[in-house]
Amino acid sequence: MKPFRFKPYLKTVIWGGDKIAPFKGIKTDKENIGESWEISGVPGHESVCTDRGLANDEDKGLTLFQLIGKYKERLLGKRIFEHFGPNFPLLVKIIDSKQDLSIQVHPNDQLAHRRHNCCGKTEMWYIIEAEQGAQIHVGLKKKITPEDYVRLATQEAGEGKNPFADIMANYESHPGDCFFLPAGRLHAIGGGNLLAEIQQTSDITYRVYDYGRKDADGHPRELHIEQAKEAIDYTVYPEYREVYDKTQASAELVSCPYFTVRREQIEGEQSIDYGCDSFVIALCLEGEAEINGISVRRGQTLLVPAEENTMHIAGHCTLLTATM
Repeated sequence: MKPFRFKPYLKTVIWGGDKIAPFKGIKTDKENIGESWEISGVPGHESVCTDRGLANDEDKGLTLFQLIGKYKERLLGKRIFEHFGPNFPLLVKIIDSKQDLSIQVHPNDQLAHRRHNCCGKTEMWYIIEAEQGAQIHVGLKKKITPEDYVRLATQEAGEGKNPFADIMANYESHPGDCFFLPAGRLHAIGGGNLLAEIQQTSDITYRVYDYGRKDADGHPRELHIEQAKEAIDYTVYPEYREVYDKTQASAELVSCPYFTVRREQIEGEQSIDYGCDSFVIALCLEGEAEINGISVRRGQTLLVPAEENTMHIAGHCTLLTATM
């Protein structure tokens, strides 16, 4: 059960930039790439296995859904397979925001099941690169009511004016910064950020403000103002940026019921065992190494099966890892 490598799905969007392909070391004719879906079980965009370093590998070309059907708990872990069946529970992306993204929010599990018959969306961001002055907008810094929110969201969009600017917390972003975004938390990625996102497998997003932008056909992009009203968590928290010791070679960034994410800095040879019956996602942020005999370099992502989830690593790299 060697690690799996998948073909990334490169998604073109109006706010996308030109950083993802160079970061991943790949060539493409696509422009305005805003997202690279590294590991996805989203129907219609399921990841396809490209290789495991094996000759005549019979798993090459299989989708993630097919791989789970074949290996079951050997791939996911017994507890995870019993709960999710053939559905992969996490979605891993690399995001490049050349422009500001819309202000948005995601429903929690209860609301998403009631409205869409799917799970909600809790996620986290890790800043890989940030241009000078780039910002992350996340959470409320002032108390507002649902009625206040509707009033702000329905204001006429003005050039360069954001009605949410005075009520949302704003952070200048720097490489290594981490933000946790539980379902219900208003958020937006500012222009100039390249980041990794790990989230529940859900594509449900309520867009509440989009600066008056239009889609490729010249129509205003759809907003979900009323749907978001019930989804928003109106609590004001003192801090929204995760605090961890950046000097430590191994550091836990986020731990929640949906995932645990760590940053691992590797110099030489090392074995990592998280002591859980779970797959391990390993996204290489910089450098290169071998993990259980499979090479990985900056911008690449491996899925390490639960059956062989102790990672034997040789090289010099920084990894973002996710388990359940």
